[in-house]
Amino acid sequence: MNVLKALAEAEPTPFWLQDPARPEPYPSLVETTTCDLAVIGGGYTGLWTALLAKERDPSLDVVLVDADLVGEAASGRNGGFCAASLTHGLWNGMERWPRQIKTLERLGKENLAEIASAVDRYGIDCEFEFTGELKVATEPWQLPELEEEAGHGAALGHDMRLLDRDEMRAEVDSPTYLGGLWDVDGAAMLHPSKLAWGLREACAALGVRIYERTPVTSMEGDGGGVLLRSPYGRIRARKVALGTGAFPPLLKRLKHYLVPVYDYALMTEPLSEARLASLGWGNRQGLSDAANQFHYYRLTSDNRILWGGYDAIYHFRNGVRSELESRPETFARLSEHFFRTYPQLEGVNFTHRWGGVIDTCSRFCAFYGKAMGGRLAYAVGYTGLGVGATRFGAEVMLDHLEVGPATDERAERLGLAMVTGKPLPFPPEPFRFGAIQLTRWSIARADANQGRRNLWLRTLDRFGLGFDS
Repeated sequence: MNVLKALAEAEPTPFWLQDPARPEPYPSLVETTTCDLAVIGGGYTGLWTALLAKERDPSLDVVLVDADLVGEAASGRNGGFCAASLTHGLWNGMERWPRQIKTLERLGKENLAEIASAVDRYGIDCEFEFTGELKVATEPWQLPELEEEAGHGAALGHDMRLLDRDEMRAEVDSPTYLGGLWDVDGAAMLHPSKLAWGLREACAALGVRIYERTPVTSMEGDGGGVLLRSPYGRIRARKVALGTGAFPPLLKRLKHYLVPVYDYALMTEPLSEARLASLGWGNRQGLSDAANQFHYYRLTSDNRILWGGYDAIYHFRNGVRSELESRPETFARLSEHFFRTYPQLEGVNFTHRWGGVIDTCSRFCAFYGKAMGGRLAYAVGYTGLGVGATRFGAEVMLDHLEVGPATDERAERLGLAMVTGKPLPFPPEPFRFGAIQLTRWSIARADANQGRRNLWLRTLDRFGLGFDS
């Protein structure tokens, strides 16, 4: 089988962003303006922050700015997995905050329910499907871990269904599958760009002023507020919410905690009914495998398969450049893995291939904080599981900024150890690059060695540091 032939006509652009529903841009800021709340960043973090701010206090004057177009970066090109987890999976949350994991899991479920409610309330056509997520074992050493996770999840009230080989292959058929764990109520699938565009229009309908192609080049204290400068205008804001993700942070202290990592994906052509029948997949779950270097994949509304993950690439000195969004060796590797997983799909072609940068930190899930005397709040470091968790991050930022009335919910969020604590910082270069490369090599070795972690990985585990693939 020539796995490269399937890539021959794949367009080097995110599939989601080519949708006909893509809206016309809003104009750039070309004047000096004032507002109660300025939101920097038009991804999910910023969009949810602007929307929830207006829901909390409709009288607020809210301005949202983005350096490019709303939803063009990670929020518009991800896999569309909207997970309930706020902690990048149950294991990560249990290892870091075992005493509060029950609360964190409850808050995650409530957050996912609120996303579904907002999608319905604002009429956002983002192909939202409550499907749950399947984690599949492709090596025998992964099966005990799935069984243990099923027990912990059930104890926390989740609908966790452990599947043996035959049951797993009855759900989705691959000769590589040895078993699986279906988190039935833990995730929804959606069209990521349409969610961003729908939130954009919901914000505008509530009176949020949106300026696109308006990069903020600097910010400084301005009396009791903050002055933001852009190439053609200024914003004087009483308060600021910062949600710029992996891009170089305006708040310099964040550069020690964040690493930009490139993730890559492929999209197939629509599957025929016969091709889809060869897989089963009647419940349309999102899937990921249980390896350290894992793939994520799902069906779209027109029965394409998005296939991504495995490689997570860091470039020296926090490199972020448009040319890094294409990596032929990764696309070839993903194609090979796809057809190894689903040999019955031989002859299916990929129509799109793309990559993009995500923000990660040493604890693999978002962290939060305040600066500038409490006038600025931030939420960053989602590590690729931000479709759902960004809404919670927006709530935390607004709590920090004291937007809206004080509530018991605000007090509960601000009291979480996940919210009050920070991840360990990454070392400076060249040690940062060296440590990440050693970690990636060690993770690959662990996958090839029955999951056994070497001394380097065990040391990172002990100190709560690492690099999630």
